[in-house]
Order: sequence, then structure tokens, then C-alpha cells
Amino acid sequence: MLIEVEKKDLLSLLGKTQNIVEKRNTMPVLINVLLEAKDGLLKVFATDLEVSLTDQVPTLKEKPGKVAVSAKSLFEIVKELDDGPVVLTKRDNNWLEIKQRKSVFNLVGIAAEEYPVFPSYATKDFMTINSGVFADMIEKTIYSVSNDETRYYLNGVFFERINKDAVTTFRMVATDGFRLSIVDREMKLVETQRQSAFPATGVIIPRKGLFEIRKMLETIDGEFDLAVEGSQLVVRRGSTVLMVRLIEGKFPSYQQFIPQSVPNRVQIPRDVLLSCLKRVSLLSNQKYKGITLALTGAVSGGSSGGKMEITSNNPELGDAKEEIEVEYKGGDIKIGFNARYMLDVLNSFEDEGVDLHLNDQLSPGLMRPQHDQAYTCVVMPMRI
Repeated sequence: MLIEVEKKDLLSLLGKTQNIVEKRNTMPVLINVLLEAKDGLLKVFATDLEVSLTDQVPTLKEKPGKVAVSAKSLFEIVKELDDGPVVLTKRDNNWLEIKQRKSVFNLVGIAAEEYPVFPSYATKDFMTINSGVFADMIEKTIYSVSNDETRYYLNGVFFERINKDAVTTFRMVATDGFRLSIVDREMKLVETQRQSAFPATGVIIPRKGLFEIRKMLETIDGEFDLAVEGSQLVVRRGSTVLMVRLIEGKFPSYQQFIPQSVPNRVQIPRDVLLSCLKRVSLLSNQKYKGITLALTGAVSGGSSGGKMEITSNNPELGDAKEEIEVEYKGGDIKIGFNARYMLDVLNSFEDEGVDLHLNDQLSPGLMRPQHDQAYTCVVMPMRI
């Protein structure tokens, strides 16, 4: 095998694999990428058995062959080379020589046959999705994904499609049992794509797969192709194909966690609440980040305003208190929340205003951007 390829093309190709290759030594072979020279192209394959990526770039010169080498080592070497052509040559015992002018590196490799069988797909049943909208949906839900591996079905985001005439609504939902994020977005699909074989029960996309999809979409303007085939999600744009093994299991009936009656509505400027929570939470419990919100409504017959007092207390550190003006007309309420959960929600908002809906100190709080009612976050209260 011999490949001559431009450094910038090779570096871009290898950069896409760095977060996918397995860094833990449960299967040492997974620290490698598979390189294949064929038909004037250099193809790269990377997998951790959950997320797999394949891509290709044109070569300046090539002799067919394949070999697997350390993804990190090859990437670090290529990154330090000068701009211009790089020559990769497979030597005896699967060593890979990397050469550019007077620079020569030799990397230990393994036979291509020792690399795991790479997943493939046969479906042509793709939907064309807006990359910006999909990436935004990931941002608005991924922070609520659970880390509890015993409840593996919560270790990802639930993704489903709801057809409504000529417009299709896509929904993402994530929860860790303490908070829940749900976002709906409408997209126009052509008739054939509206009839595509997307599971009626939805799918659960694992966290790592979502991170890689988001990273891929950062470089995309416009649209990409998405399909579900068996137990895997296929994301395709140009020569780049990302395959994600879906989480098997049933996502909980999330609708029951969304409060239906929350009569007390508080309107707060996002930036004011965000900065206040950051300051007050500095003196909260370092593990649970507990803070207390005390709401007082406007005086009857007076202005339409109200006030919110945010406090924290940690016997080992001290306490903090801050008061902000809000739009609130209800009765007095005192409720505790994990400040980190609220900050995660606020960081995902782009709206200048926040609607906070509360019932009592034992009921979940509901947060929405004031001008985006299709995005809802539910946060469970803490005991105060």
C-alpha cells in the first residue's frame, strides 16, 4: 500500500476520528483507525463499536492496500508536518511509514484483518434534515441525559417523528429523573420522505453518538441525510457517514412528568436570573448546589411587578442572598432547586426572557423561553 495525499486533507480526515476511537483499553484494537487505499481515494474507518465513522479524500497517487494504526499517534504526527503532500507506505509486519521530504516516521500497525468488522448499511430510505435545527435540538436536550448506567434507556435522547399533513414535527426528549427537557421542531419533508420507514415508537440515541453528530453538524451549512436501519442511526453528508448504535429499550412515558397545571407564572430576564444564580450558588452545597427561591407577588392594586429572593446556605462556607425584580402576581411561594440544573436550562435558552411556572414547594417547576413554547424544561424541587 502506498498513498500520497495532501496534508490538509489527511489532517481533516483524521481529526474526525479522534473522539470516536476508544481510549480505554477494554479492547486495545479500538485505539486504531483503518486506512484503505482504493480507486484513487484514501478511506478511513474508526469505531468504538457504538459510534462508527467512515470518510474519504482523494489521493495524489496510490497503490491499493489497507492497514490499521494508532489514530492519535498518526494524527499528532501529521499535525506537525509542513503543508504539502505526505506519503504513507505500508512496510513489512504492517508498519506504516509517514514521509514528507526529509521527515520520516515509522508507526507500528496491525493487519487490517484484525480490525473489527465495520458496520454497513443498505437502506436508501433517508430523510433530509436541516442541520441547524437538528443541532439546536441536541443542545436543548443533551444536558438532561442520565449518567446512571443501571437505567441504560435514559443514557440517551429519545427522538421521534410526528407527521402532521405537509409538515413533520420532530421531537427530542431527555431526562435523568431530576429534570426533563423536551423540544419540538417542524420541518418540511417531501412526500416520499414523509413515508420513510422511521420507527413509530421512536428511537433512543446515545449521548456519545449525539456529541459526534453535533460535532459533524458544526461544519455543515444546509442539510444532511438521516435514516434508521435496524438498531442503528445513519447520518450522512457527502462522503462522511456516521453510524450510531441505538439504545435498545423503552423510553419512559415522559408526558406524565410534565405538570399540566402550574398557575403561578413568573417572568424574568434571562441574563439577570443567570448571573444571579451563578453568584448565589457559589456558597451553596458543592455537591447538590441547593438554592432557595422566595417569591412575593405585586401588592393588590399596585404595580404589576413582584420580587424574587434567591438564597443559599452552606455551614462550611457561609451564605448568600440576592433580590431581583420580576413580573409576578401570585401568592408567596418558597421553593428549593438545584442551581446547576437551572443554569443548564438557562444556558440553552436564546430568548431574552424566561417564563418560570410554579405550583408549590413540592411540585416540579417548569421553565420555557418566553417566545418559544415548543421548548419545555421541567426541574424537580429540592427539600428546603
